[in-house]
Amino acid sequence: MSHPLKVIIAGAGIGGLTAAVVLRHIGCQVEVYEQAPTLRTAGSGLSVMSNAVAALSSIGVDLNLEHFGAPVKCVEIRNIEDQLIRELPIPEVSSSNGFDSVCISRKALQEALLEQLDKNIIHVGTKVTQITESGEGVSVHFADGRETQGDLLIGADGFYSFVRDYVRGNQPIREADYICWLAIIRYQHPQITPGYVAHYWGEGKRVGIIDIGGGEIYWWGTANMLTEQANHWQGSNRDILSYYEGWPDIVSDIISQTPSENIISVAAQDRPFSSLWGKGRVTLLGDAAHPMLTTLGQGAGMAIEDAAVLGHMLKQQTDPVAALRQYEEIRIPRAEMFVDISYTQSELEQLSTPTSCQEREDALRFEPTEKLRESFENLLKFPVNELDVVSA
Repeated sequence: MSHPLKVIIAGAGIGGLTAAVVLRHIGCQVEVYEQAPTLRTAGSGLSVMSNAVAALSSIGVDLNLEHFGAPVKCVEIRNIEDQLIRELPIPEVSSSNGFDSVCISRKALQEALLEQLDKNIIHVGTKVTQITESGEGVSVHFADGRETQGDLLIGADGFYSFVRDYVRGNQPIREADYICWLAIIRYQHPQITPGYVAHYWGEGKRVGIIDIGGGEIYWWGTANMLTEQANHWQGSNRDILSYYEGWPDIVSDIISQTPSENIISVAAQDRPFSSLWGKGRVTLLGDAAHPMLTTLGQGAGMAIEDAAVLGHMLKQQTDPVAALRQYEEIRIPRAEMFVDISYTQSELEQLSTPTSCQEREDALRFEPTEKLRESFENLLKFPVNELDVVSA
C-alpha cells in the first residue's frame, strides 16, 4: 500500500483506545469514534494481568502501568468467617512471565492510554448508524450526518455493539441472575497492604477488596438476584450492607464508608460465544467480540490482547483484509476459553447452599499446588508463539 493504512475504530473504551495506541505504533492512520458525549471515566477498577502487559510488550508498547495502579503482591480467597481458604499464586506466576499484573482504576488506565495518543483523533458524540463496504474501503455514517472512510473498521463498541450487529446480526444476552455493586474509595486498613487483593466467598454472595494504588481501594460485591430486579436496583449503601450481615468488619466498614451515590450497580450478563467476528474489511475487538463475566478479571486483558494480536497481523500481512481473518483465527480459541471459564467459575462462586459452598471451599483449599499453578499459567501467559505467521 502506497499510503498508510487508515483504520476507523468504533468505540473509545479500553479496547478501542488500546487498539488506537497499537495501530498508531505500527504506523497506521487511526480515527476513533465514540458515541457517548464524553469519554467514560467514572466508576470502577479493573485488572490488567501479566498476559495483557506481555501482549503489549510483544509489539513494543509499554504503558508503565506500575505508575498508574498497583502491581499485585498478594491474592487471598477468604470465607465470611475471615478464614483464609487459599492464597493464589498470581504474583508468582506473573513474575515468572516477566511482567507484573496490575490493579488500576478505569480512569487511570484511560489516562495511561491517552498519554500515548493525539487526542485530536478521538471524536465523541458520534453514534454509528450505517456501514458500507466496497472494494476500495469502508464508509461509516453517524447519526449527526457525518461520514468517514477508511481501509478497515474495528468494532470496539462494547456490549451493545452496532458493528457486531452488522457482522453477525443481533445476538442474545445471557443473564447470570446476580447483581454487581462497584465502587472506588479512599480507605486505609492494616489488612490492605500495597498490592493486596482479597475475595470473600459467601452463600450466593461475594465481595472483593483491591488496592489500586494512590490510597484508593476498589471494592465490588455480588448477590444472587433476578436480572429484572438487578436492572432496576436503586438501593443505598445501607441496603447493600443488609446483604452482608455477619461478614468481616472490613466488608461492612468499606461499604458503609462509601457514599451511596458513588456505588455503581450492574446486572451480571454476557453473551453466548460466537466465532463469527468479522467480514470483509470489518472485525470486532473486546466486549464487542466476546463479552464475558467479570469472574476472572480479564475483560480488559482480553481486549488488550486482541489489540496486540491485531497489530501484529497488520504489521506482518501485506493484505489488510487477510490480516483481519488471521487475527480472528488466532484470537477466537483463546477468547472462547476465557468466556467459558468466566461463566463456569461465576456459577461456582455464586453457589448458594451451605453444602455446595463448603465443597467449593474444600476443592480450592486442597487442590494440589502444581495443578493450581498450571491453571493460572494457562491464563496469565500470553501465547507469543502463535504470532509467527507467514506474510501473505
